[in-house]
Amino acid sequence: MFTGIVQGTAPIIEVIERTNFRTHVMKFTPELLVGLETGASVAHNGCCLTVTNIDGEKVSFDLIKETLRLTNLGELQAGDVVNIERAAKYGDEIGGHVVSGHIVTTAEISKIFTSEDNHQIWLSIYDKSLMKYILHKGFVAIDGISLTVGDVINNRFCVHLIPETIARTTLGKKRLGHKVNIEIDPQTQAIVDTVERVLQQKEQEKMASIAKIQEEQQ
Repeated sequence: MFTGIVQGTAPIIEVIERTNFRTHVMKFTPELLVGLETGASVAHNGCCLTVTNIDGEKVSFDLIKETLRLTNLGELQAGDVVNIERAAKYGDEIGGHVVSGHIVTTAEISKIFTSEDNHQIWLSIYDKSLMKYILHKGFVAIDGISLTVGDVINNRFCVHLIPETIARTTLGKKRLGHKVNIEIDPQTQAIVDTVERVLQQKEQEKMASIAKIQEEQQ
């Protein structure tokens, strides 16, 4: 489990490519290395990966075919920087919202508006069927960053970045056309799915009742 509060960034220093599989070797800061062990879960741009090897400040992670398909991690190369969050511990402060580290889709940055103290990013989500879970003032994780949704129009939505978010993460360096990882809020998904299921059931019961009445009238 994660909180969507990025703890730092780390560069990829080596990419080892294999068929539908790759290994990222990262350079972690001393703060990110504290208590880290092989087998631990670490979020990379919001995607939960497992530590496979630790060699000093070098930490390795394996990416399988599904990860490469669903996320933006397969497009990264040596020298690129990613957002890092260590797994949350019981008793930790949850400053963002509960995040699983399971990316559901990606989105493309379509517009960027910048002023002195404000940075607004508009994103076009690739899987339009997921837009029902992205609600005004709801939560969404973008490249592992817990953010509040601003306006929502069709398959696009916006978020507002404060200077601290820009300074601590990679999101402020993104440009038009860049792809970001999206994880929707699981509580929002559960509520929307439940409401849809109840409404569908009521509609089926209504149609069955009408059909029964029509049958009795014949």
